[in-house]
Amino acid sequence: MKLANERRRDEQAWLLDMMVKFTGRVQNFAYDERDFPPEVKSYAMIPKLMGRQGMHQEAIARGAERAGHRDTALEAYWRAVNSYHFAQHAVYYDDHPVKLRWYQRLSDCYDRIIALSDYPMERVEVPWEGKSIQGIFHCLPDRRKAPTVLFLPGMDMVKERFPDPRANPAVRRGMNLLVMDGPGQGISNLRKIRVTPDNYERAASAVIDYLVKRPEVDPERLGLFGVSMGSFWGVKTAARDSRIKALATLASCFGTKTAIFEQASPRFKRVFMYMAGVHSEEEFDRTVAVHMSTGGYGRQIRCPTLVVQGEFDPLTPLEDAEELFEELQVPKEMWVMEDDFHGLWRLHGLGGMDAFGFVLDWLKDVLEKGLPQGYRRVKQVPLKTGAGPYDEL
Repeated sequence: MKLANERRRDEQAWLLDMMVKFTGRVQNFAYDERDFPPEVKSYAMIPKLMGRQGMHQEAIARGAERAGHRDTALEAYWRAVNSYHFAQHAVYYDDHPVKLRWYQRLSDCYDRIIALSDYPMERVEVPWEGKSIQGIFHCLPDRRKAPTVLFLPGMDMVKERFPDPRANPAVRRGMNLLVMDGPGQGISNLRKIRVTPDNYERAASAVIDYLVKRPEVDPERLGLFGVSMGSFWGVKTAARDSRIKALATLASCFGTKTAIFEQASPRFKRVFMYMAGVHSEEEFDRTVAVHMSTGGYGRQIRCPTLVVQGEFDPLTPLEDAEELFEELQVPKEMWVMEDDFHGLWRLHGLGGMDAFGFVLDWLKDVLEKGLPQGYRRVKQVPLKTGAGPYDEL
């Protein structure tokens, strides 16, 4: 039985309910696109209605698979995975039957995606500090030794949500990809592998230990791609692990965590407290949040680095991203997305395209060609004009 108002943020539930009803979102309210259909009128409705949507999509997928319609099945399973993710992620209590049910459906659907995929995919288990970190390895069809990217998801992602397996942007660019559920994420949280201020980067290094032993992985061309909170973990991982030859971050979580935990949607802090296994907000502030800063880590990074930052990101003020960028003593590049926020998908400055492919292009170029010492580039990416991150003629 859960405690009443176990977090101070629970007292803001009425406000979050209102935002869910009117925006179809639980966070990043500056964007107009809805994550949830209009039928979702409150936060408490998310698991039921998104789970129901997932079951509908899964039924279509299984029907298509029985009929031999592979591509249709793959798309429907992928849609079901995303619906089930929203359904399970809205529940932040240990061993909750609703969370366990929807996560299992998510996992089952993704197993069908693995079986139907037109390139090799596999779940992997990486030993780490007496536990096991699960990831999904996406491999080039011919399994040749190739550049490889370790992808660190954000706090509201699981390893099954990236990439879209129907058009994997890493594989299409000739790179392998491993996406991990680090401490506090996805299956790790169900296993009660909690995130602490400093254990995620150790888990990421253990995954790198695993990667460099695989015959498909070129250990001299290993990139790291961190998204949202994964950008925070990416900076700290690159600062400690010299095997990383290129780092890219998207939708920053730099500086202190005052913006994300005290000023943004209460959903962020509620979920991260669950990821950390901490129930008292005062204890969380004292033992976790206060230690979550990127200050000083930039100068420890030894590989070329890309920072992609929204001009008005509510989770990382532009000044904090610029501070991290100036700390870097390596070849570096920064794209500032004009009038944008904490975006990953359908960015106006990129012609309505997702950012992932652009970042993977940069990683591939750096892993294959490198950058000269002293390289420094800051690109202001206009909202709806220009050539995106590219130089205009």
